[in-house]
Amino acid sequence: MQKIIPHLWFDKEAKEAAEFYVSVFKNSKVNSINTLHDTPSGSVDIVSATISNFDFVFLSAGPHFKINPSISFIVILPTPEDVEAIWNKISVGGTALMELGEYPFSKKYGWIQDRYGVSWQIIFMEENVLKQDIVPTLMFTKERAGKAEEAINFYASIFKNSEVKYLYRYEKNESPEDEGTIKYSEFILEGQYFSAMDSKQAHEFVFNEATSFMVNCDTQEEIDYYWNKLSAVPEAEQCGWLKDKYGVSWQIVPSNLDDLLNRGTPEQVERVTQAFLMMKKFDLAELDRVYKSN
Repeated sequence: MQKIIPHLWFDKEAKEAAEFYVSVFKNSKVNSINTLHDTPSGSVDIVSATISNFDFVFLSAGPHFKINPSISFIVILPTPEDVEAIWNKISVGGTALMELGEYPFSKKYGWIQDRYGVSWQIIFMEENVLKQDIVPTLMFTKERAGKAEEAINFYASIFKNSEVKYLYRYEKNESPEDEGTIKYSEFILEGQYFSAMDSKQAHEFVFNEATSFMVNCDTQEEIDYYWNKLSAVPEAEQCGWLKDKYGVSWQIVPSNLDDLLNRGTPEQVERVTQAFLMMKKFDLAELDRVYKSN
């Protein structure tokens, strides 16, 4: 199981978006669809999908949060023709943030915010040395610009099997960026590649709950560990969600939660749902108790 899973919050489009991405990217499929009832957002759809060999979760839960480019997804492809083919499909109805073309770092690259608001960096890399087709990328903007390196080291200190692989820094002549801050990076958390960058450009977006990262945990001890290490905004704690000191949202969740929602009877699913809606940090013993109760 993928340890850290990107989670995207939509208004009503989770199923539609998942089906669209499956149609665009190879090695993709919808794994499960669950509908939870009687939540604060009413009935919500939760879609688990694999996109280009990388797991995602999509949620339809109302217009409370809006996806923005502060977290994007680099898609690594083996030929320029593959890049163009993906771009032609995913750019329909979207907005180009960097037009498809040749850049110093790649012969074929483009950055698109698609029709659902999700941002993709489509890039040709003749040899995918990362061995991972999709790489989540965090952009530190506004008052957090300049914090990327600090955040990378913070995350690497928390997650196991972690390593800072590469930090590429802005140079003196790259105003408005501060010399020495992060232009591009590669780092590993739980064996998965991530990237981060700083940007002092005039962006109007920052991290929010629309894009979060689910951390699958097997034990209560593991849940407690990540919760205590990451949570920095007490008022953001709800239903396994937390916000760290950089504004990035995480969900610290039981690794068997999806199984409970898929295998349980309607009554069991309802009991589990109502139980975790009342929690801040997940209590595995209580979820097990309500699942098994008559």
